[in-house]
Amino acid sequence: MIRPILIHPDPRLKSRATEIGTPDAEMRALASDMLDTMYDAPGIGLAAPQIGVMKRLFVMDCVKEEGVEPRPMALIDPVIEWSSDEMNTYEEGCLSIPDQYGDVERPAEVEVSWTDLDGARQRERFAGLWATCAQHEIDHLDGKLFIDYLKPMRRQMITRKMQKMKREQARA
Repeated sequence: MIRPILIHPDPRLKSRATEIGTPDAEMRALASDMLDTMYDAPGIGLAAPQIGVMKRLFVMDCVKEEGVEPRPMALIDPVIEWSSDEMNTYEEGCLSIPDQYGDVERPAEVEVSWTDLDGARQRERFAGLWATCAQHEIDHLDGKLFIDYLKPMRRQMITRKMQKMKREQARA
């Protein structure tokens, strides 16, 4: 089921999500809905707070090449265990901040541990776009947005654009 995505500014996007622990059928259904929503948007990552669920869960699939098998992932209670000293800059966007982008510098590689949908602990090292996406989504779980990395003027300009867009949508 495709769920509505919250648009910045929304106080839920600035709040820390709560731990899940052992996943149940409800969390598995939520992860499935989140993947449907992410693919429909279309995006490469989506955190539960972006659909108004204040739980530490995000989904991602950074496979973009034609003919390459998708790799949908659901990460519960993810933790960055290690990050590289080497940095990467990507132009990031966000489904909660549509049509706005900004260069964000983050560690080029991260090692993340998480619980999978079967309740098993996983650990993997991500690089490139996967590393950026994982860090971006974990930021969402901590109430941080990619625009928080931008200069104050740019952040304010984007926030004003989003407020205007929300007003226009409310009128429509």
